[in-house]
Amino acid sequence: SGCGELHVEICLHDLETEFTNIQIIKSDPIVTYKETVSELSSQICMSKSPNKHNRLYVQSEPLGEGLADLIENNQIGPRDDPKIRGKRLVEEFDWNKQDTLRIWSFGPDNTGANILIDKTVGVQYMGEIKDSMDSAFQWATKEGVMSEENMRNIRMNIMDVHLHGDAIHRGGGQIIPTARRVYYAAELTAEPRLLEPIFLCEITAPQDAMGGVYNCLNTRRGIVNEEENIAGTPMNLVKAYLPVAESFGFTAHLRGLTAGQAFPQCVFSHWSMINGDPFEKESKAGVIVAEIRKR
Repeated sequence: SGCGELHVEICLHDLETEFTNIQIIKSDPIVTYKETVSELSSQICMSKSPNKHNRLYVQSEPLGEGLADLIENNQIGPRDDPKIRGKRLVEEFDWNKQDTLRIWSFGPDNTGANILIDKTVGVQYMGEIKDSMDSAFQWATKEGVMSEENMRNIRMNIMDVHLHGDAIHRGGGQIIPTARRVYYAAELTAEPRLLEPIFLCEITAPQDAMGGVYNCLNTRRGIVNEEENIAGTPMNLVKAYLPVAESFGFTAHLRGLTAGQAFPQCVFSHWSMINGDPFEKESKAGVIVAEIRKR
C-alpha cells in the first residue's frame, strides 16, 4: 500500500528491478473505503444465540461530528482517563454523562473510530459476556457488513441483554457470533453509507496553464479550495480536494492538458461520505459495493 499512484508504481518498480528480477503481474490499484451510518437505527435489533437461550438488543448511531478525527489523531482514546475523556465528550459532543463512563471499547484493533457502549440497566452477568461482546465488536468493525471494509464513526449501544442463568450456556461460542450478527443488523438499520478517502492536492503551474488544471480537476470530481500566486514567481498554487478513486492516471492527464507545466502533489486529507444509498443498485454507493463484492 502507498499514498498515491506514483508511490505504488515506484515501490513495484523497485520490487521488480532491484529485489526480484522477475515479471510481476499486477491488477489496477484498489481504493479502501470505510463504512459508516448516518442516522440512529430505525429499531432496536435483536439476535438470538445458536442455543436460543441468550438475546442481545443493540442500536447504532453516528458518533458525532469531528469525534472520529479526534480518535484517529489519538486525542481521545481507550487509554485516556475516563473522567477527563467523559468531560470532553459531554462538553464538546453532548453525550450523556452515564454513557461516557460505560464505554466498553474502541474498534477495530482497540483504537479505531467506533465505540461500544453498555447502556443496560440492572442486567446480571454483564461482566461475564463483556469479553465476548468486545471480540465480536472488534471483528465486526474490522469487516463491515456491506463490503467487509472497516467501519468508522459508528457508536454501538447495547440496550438490553437476556442471558441464560447457567454459565455454560453463555460462553464465547454462543455470544460472539450472536453479537457480531446484531452489530451488523444495527449498522444496516441505521441508514448505512460508504466513506471514500480524499486527497488534498497541491498543484503548481504557471498562469497560462491554469485552464488545463481546472479542466482536469472538473472531469475528476475535484473541488478547488484556494488559488494563490507564489510571491515573486510567475507560478500559481492551487489547492484542491481530489477523491482517491479518481486519482489514477491523474498526473499523466494533468501533464497532458498543461503541456507538462503543472506539478501535482497529493497527500491524504480526510474521509468524505458518498451520496447515495448502498441499497439502491443504481446509486454510486450501490455500484461500488457491488464491485467490491465481485472482487
